[in-house]
Amino acid sequence: MTKPALSLFDQGPPPPCPAPFNLARFVLRHAASQPDKIALALLGPARAERWSYARLEAAVRGIGTGLLQRGLAPGDRVLLRLGNTPDFPLAYLGCIAVGLIPVPTSAQLSEAETAKIIDILAPALILRDPAVPCADTPVPVLAASALHQMADLSPADYALGDPERPAYIVFTSGTSGMPRAVVHAHRAIWARQMMVAGWYDLRASDRLCHAGAFNWTFTLGTGLMDPWAAGATALIPAPGTDPALLPLLLKRHDATLFAAAPGVFRKLLAGPVPPLPRLRHALSAGEKLPETLRQAWQAATGTEIYEAYGMSECSTFISSTPANPARPGRLGTPQPGRRIALRDATGPVPLGTPGEICIADSDPGLMLEYLGAPEATAARRRDGWFYTGDLGQMDPDGQIAYLGRADDMMNAGGFRVSPQEVEQALQDVPGLTGLAVTDVEIKADTRIIAAFYTATSDLDEALSQQAETRLARYKQPRLYRRLDTLPTGPNGKLSRRALRDSFIP
Repeated sequence: MTKPALSLFDQGPPPPCPAPFNLARFVLRHAASQPDKIALALLGPARAERWSYARLEAAVRGIGTGLLQRGLAPGDRVLLRLGNTPDFPLAYLGCIAVGLIPVPTSAQLSEAETAKIIDILAPALILRDPAVPCADTPVPVLAASALHQMADLSPADYALGDPERPAYIVFTSGTSGMPRAVVHAHRAIWARQMMVAGWYDLRASDRLCHAGAFNWTFTLGTGLMDPWAAGATALIPAPGTDPALLPLLLKRHDATLFAAAPGVFRKLLAGPVPPLPRLRHALSAGEKLPETLRQAWQAATGTEIYEAYGMSECSTFISSTPANPARPGRLGTPQPGRRIALRDATGPVPLGTPGEICIADSDPGLMLEYLGAPEATAARRRDGWFYTGDLGQMDPDGQIAYLGRADDMMNAGGFRVSPQEVEQALQDVPGLTGLAVTDVEIKADTRIIAAFYTATSDLDEALSQQAETRLARYKQPRLYRRLDTLPTGPNGKLSRRALRDSFIP
């Protein structure tokens, strides 16, 4: 009997990160060769605020000087409670430049949520915009306005060292809802170069517009750090900019790349989209991109959306790119330099079989650890692999279909069913504006598949009819319920848990 081919894809080792190394220095290295080039432009109805590479680097290194003058030492953690302004990336890079460890957090977090983070983190300083919530704490707090004076100080020297040492920390929520502090090394920015060819097709001549706020990690990485590391120009909507103006701003400012979460594309397509002659393509991440949305964008703009899959622990590592576009229903393939496997308890599963998406433990973009949580770290990193908790299915050519979180998988009469598979079958019903599928408990020990949706009118019958024609009986929802909105978490992603927890039979 022939052994089936396994879901293992090795794109070859990435080039090693040079040493000594500093993440901020790498990001801003083009300031010396192109000091007058625009690194950042804030887009809005008024004249755009512009930052040259020279001004950007001077502010970052000046902030580094100011932080050291306050008595902070390399290795100290600095919690960023800042708003949607350039202060956020300036403080982030200013910390890293001098060996401090910044911790960017969402401005949407409540005081109670920040209290948990402060307890886990034990920061030496909190940089805070007074308008951003933050728990009362004995930790020293520095107002964001102080950064503006620091920016004019003499530039600090970059703190060079081992690329394996901690550079920054981001917070993510595990399946239990407990926030986890994800510690990343300086080498993480070096590893992001695998995304340049494997997702972005990013060039120094590009003008990349990211629709998100400064204080979102997706914006921080894809919208700022990566364009600057490539010597390109980052375009960010000014605070308070009406999202409906984004298509006009893309055209007015000659954006060549556009990055956003799927929900933003949906909002933009609700209105007219002007011709965008300079736009080469768009980029999507953060949650699964519906195929119908990709098709609608292509029809409206003549450009493609290339999707990427990743997580806080390793950024993106599976993606579609112009040189290797994904087929409908697929995420794409592992990026160059990545080693990916779909595994179960015994090892890589056969091709075409669902398995947990894993990335090699040696990947240079992978986190160092969950801070203060060695058991949680060990649970994810084992047998030479990092287990993501997400399910996928690999084709013979390496293209991967996303099947959702392992803990989101539904049980229908003994069969395991992916909510994404059901959603994909129903998402093109006319009139549908939002859809989420999960299983719910209708009585003790009895669960059924339910479809929750948003629309201007009831679509129960239309959804049911389409399910009957496209899905096996055991995969078809037994309940349809129209809602005013679908619940999301602080990062804007759909929360299936909230649907399950709030369900009333």
